[in-house]
This record gives sequence, structure tokens and C-alpha cells, in this order.
Amino acid sequence: MSRSNFCTNCGIRLTRKSWRAFVAGARCDDCASRLGRSVTKPLAIVAIIGIGAFAFGRYMRPGPPPLIIHRAANSPLADAPVDFEAVAKGAANNPNHSSALSNVATPDEAVYICGARTQKGTPCRRRVHAAGERCYQHKGMPAMVSLEKLTNRTFANK
Repeated sequence: MSRSNFCTNCGIRLTRKSWRAFVAGARCDDCASRLGRSVTKPLAIVAIIGIGAFAFGRYMRPGPPPLIIHRAANSPLADAPVDFEAVAKGAANNPNHSSALSNVATPDEAVYICGARTQKGTPCRRRVHAAGERCYQHKGMPAMVSLEKLTNRTFANK
């Protein structure tokens, strides 16, 4: 950053004695007192007005509208609000009838695995819906183990 060595108004040599030399500008002390010290006062006033206007705008902003969820007329959901405490107590009292566990395999059902060769060289152990299917990563690849070994795994043996 360059700075001038002479006053821009009267032309006398400027002597810089402190860090304020970078802030003062290119005027000597006499010219600065006569013409005004710097531009920082108006800049500070504009900044204060801007911050005040921003704060006032944030204060006067209206609140967010209420959340309204529209459902179809033939929706199977009930209109009454759900009592989550009663649902939690019912699930805690009767663990066999939890709706969250309804999609887990029971000990009677067979669990099938993918069985395709992985990069490591071992058969894939991801679960699939039916025997002979492959997981999303191994679609179209052959199984490296027999069909009996893919269907033999049950939930209880896991």
C-alpha cells in the first residue's frame, strides 16, 4: 500500500510517527483540522443507521403462518390427534403387538441372502426378498453358493 509523503493541499513534507499514518490520509495536521479530519464519521453514521434499520425490520417482521397439513377426503388416517403417551405405554405393556416390529421376520419364515461373489471373494450376506434374487449391488451376477445354502438360513439361526 503506497502512501504520499507530501500534503495534497499545501505541499509540505509529512512526517509519520505512528500507525495512525495509514489512517490519517494525505494531509498535514493543519490542513486536516481546517478541512475536516477524515471520512470515518459519515461512514460510521451510515453503518449505525443501516444496522438500526436492519434490527427494526427484524423486530417488525410478522411471525410465520401456522402449519396446515391438508389430507384427501378418503384418507385412512383418523382426524383425532394421536396420544403418543398411550401408544408408548401400550407398546411397553404388550411387546408382541408393536406395529414397528410388524415387518420383521418371525422364526418360522426363511431369510434369503444374496450369495453373489464380492470383491473380497466371499459370498454377499445382504438379505433379499426371495431365493435366487440379488441385492442392488449384485444384480445380474450369479450366486457362488448353491440355492440350498441361500434358502437354508432362518431367523433363528442368525
